[in-house]
Amino acid sequence: MPSPDTVFDAHQSLGYAIKRAQQALRLRMDRQLKELGLTAPQYNVLCSLDAEPGASNARLARRAFVTPQTMQSMLVKLERAGLIERSPDAEHGRIQRTQLTEAGQDTLTKAHRCVHETEVIARNAASPDAAEMLLRVAEALS
Repeated sequence: MPSPDTVFDAHQSLGYAIKRAQQALRLRMDRQLKELGLTAPQYNVLCSLDAEPGASNARLARRAFVTPQTMQSMLVKLERAGLIERSPDAEHGRIQRTQLTEAGQDTLTKAHRCVHETEVIARNAASPDAAEMLLRVAEALS
């Protein structure tokens, strides 16, 4: 732990390193996913719907780290592209339940292949427990 007299170098901080790695990961994923007409956040939404079919807009927004308004815009684009379908919740008419279409599932399968290469590169550059360590950091700071 640095002493109180140590000069803080923000560009050598853990926070800066995490943000820089996240930005590099996001840019690379966006380049790869562009071929499929997706962005990294849209890929995140498709992954979330694959894991939790019928998830509400609010739940999807929390999982994608965006506002509900931004999620609504993303869902409209994904629906227009034929990748998802939405329907009113049977008990709560204001809640929209969202799920992947067959085209959405096919696109997600292709997207997984695109993103896998980036994941392999990132994991090879990191220590074996880097993902677990970052999740522990996130939990400790939450």
